[in-house]
Amino acid sequence: MSALMQEMGDRALQLGVPFSVQLDLTYRCNEQCVHCYLDHEDHGEMTTVEIKRLLKEMADAGVFILTLSGGEIFMRKDFFEILECARALTFCIKLKTNAVLIREAQAARLRDLAVESIQVSIYSHRPEVHDAITKVPGSLQRSISAIRFLKSQGLKVIIANVLMTENMRDYQGVRALAAELGTECTLDPTVTPMMDGDRSTVDLNAGESALRALFRDETLVGNADEFCAIPPPPSEDSMESLPCSAGHTACYVSPYGEFYPCVQFPLSCGNVRQQRFIDIWRNSEQLKEVRSIRLRDLSSCSQCAHGSTCTRCPGLAFMEGNMRGPSTADCERSFARTGIPSANLLAKKQSASVPRLVQIQLVPAITGSRLSGVGASQVM
Repeated sequence: MSALMQEMGDRALQLGVPFSVQLDLTYRCNEQCVHCYLDHEDHGEMTTVEIKRLLKEMADAGVFILTLSGGEIFMRKDFFEILECARALTFCIKLKTNAVLIREAQAARLRDLAVESIQVSIYSHRPEVHDAITKVPGSLQRSISAIRFLKSQGLKVIIANVLMTENMRDYQGVRALAAELGTECTLDPTVTPMMDGDRSTVDLNAGESALRALFRDETLVGNADEFCAIPPPPSEDSMESLPCSAGHTACYVSPYGEFYPCVQFPLSCGNVRQQRFIDIWRNSEQLKEVRSIRLRDLSSCSQCAHGSTCTRCPGLAFMEGNMRGPSTADCERSFARTGIPSANLLAKKQSASVPRLVQIQLVPAITGSRLSGVGASQVM
């Protein structure tokens, strides 16, 4: 982030202004990625008129950065009508797309409308891996061709690479592809639960050994010894720190008008179909609770050795049942980085071992049967 953008964000925080909003235009998609956290059905998306009204309300509230995402944004036939309205309101616009539906005419309009950046997900440089994740044969080649064309039109493209069990070995190949195409490349080793609470996608998260290797790759982290060093104890300042920008300077609105602190934080704070955007931002009791969270208030995390350096996500913690509790995914990353288990991981390991002991002692007494073995061990 540039110094100017950082300064603008800091000023927005001081003034209580929603600096950045992600608006998902649709959950429909022409790909069916194995790790996606969305339901791809249309349950009654906002109309063009509703979205235009929302854009005006967001502009009046002071929103500067507007990210249009999905699903696949180009599945909406009114996409360019929405985009033109957003540009007329002078938002700084970022797009997230798989780019498969972008042709010459669409690229030219994106250029003419001065879109700030276009993020395209590439999961592997190998078609057999990328296409298996998207479940669409030929999708890698179509996305790469679109990226080349967008670049030829002078547009800024960012490749986003979500790392999971299926593609963990391929991130260097994706980075090399990004360099060849002349784009930035971001890596994210987090697969999130589905918006409806289904946690089956979490099983795709990379394992401990893969994360450990990732955090020791000096082409990514610089000096691995420094990056993986034992963190210092939480300072007084860090105890008062905000966990992230969610609900403070940023928020998320779904295709159905639901207002959330973040796309990874599915705590409904209101609906823009029923209330003005600014009224939800200022008056939502749920947002007020989110804004009250400080490291000091988190009984587990405030006592953890990783308290001052952990990337703990309150949204992921919320999806585990408590926004003021730990996020296991972040605990696992901290452990892979430093080799020091968090109190949360130790507690989970201890609780996982208790039921087996109880089962061994009680099942024969209750059923009169003999136990021939114990279930498969759980990897922490």
